[in-house]
Amino acid sequence: MADEEYLSRARSFGSRAADYAAHRPDYPADGIRWALGGAARSVLDLAAGTGKLTDGLLPLGLEVTAVEPDEEMRAELTRRLPTVEALAGTAEAIPLAAGSVDAVLVGQAFHWFDQEAALDEIGRVLRPGGTVGLLWNGEDSSVEWMAGLLAVAGTSVGNSAPARSTMPGHPSFCPPEVAWFPHTQRRTADSLAATFATHSRMIVIAERERELVLGRIREYLSTRPETAHGEFDAPLVTKVVRAKRR
Repeated sequence: MADEEYLSRARSFGSRAADYAAHRPDYPADGIRWALGGAARSVLDLAAGTGKLTDGLLPLGLEVTAVEPDEEMRAELTRRLPTVEALAGTAEAIPLAAGSVDAVLVGQAFHWFDQEAALDEIGRVLRPGGTVGLLWNGEDSSVEWMAGLLAVAGTSVGNSAPARSTMPGHPSFCPPEVAWFPHTQRRTADSLAATFATHSRMIVIAERERELVLGRIREYLSTRPETAHGEFDAPLVTKVVRAKRR
């Protein structure tokens, strides 16, 4: 993918901030706890978006700071979670002091970063022995009807995120560990289509193509017994990568 296209996709979410907050899934509590890697008091939610991951951190009694570059996404986070400190900043230039947090968590965003520069900065703000945790929610394609949905939901912009949904080696960090957590999101056919509409590969395409793809999604869901009538659980799997600060 060309760098300019990737940047365009990375910066597209603010135009759908309210929809993102309404329709993107949360993260499983056991995955969040595993990502934290043990005792933590102060946590940075980096590239926090509208606060989907922050929602899962607050019930754990942690001191949470959110950093998000997109003004519209950050405004939605502040509207939803007014008690959380939400700062303007990027993964490559984090507006926190060195060694100021016990953990840095990143939900659904690390693949958009300049990863080497971001890990330099994450290593800087983490205390020695602190943890970086990277989380990605994805559709569970081992479920037959979800695999069929993914087959009709493609666009002219491919999904390159899975290839970048990992953590490269870095001298500040121990070798990363990976775990997978089953998860679900309660949806209807309309709200699941709305969830797909918040994906960057849907946001950046022309309106005509977007309507065609959403039409295919709605038609498919209307034909499946699992999804045609009322609410259902959309099957997800959450990938979590964590690594200790040396």
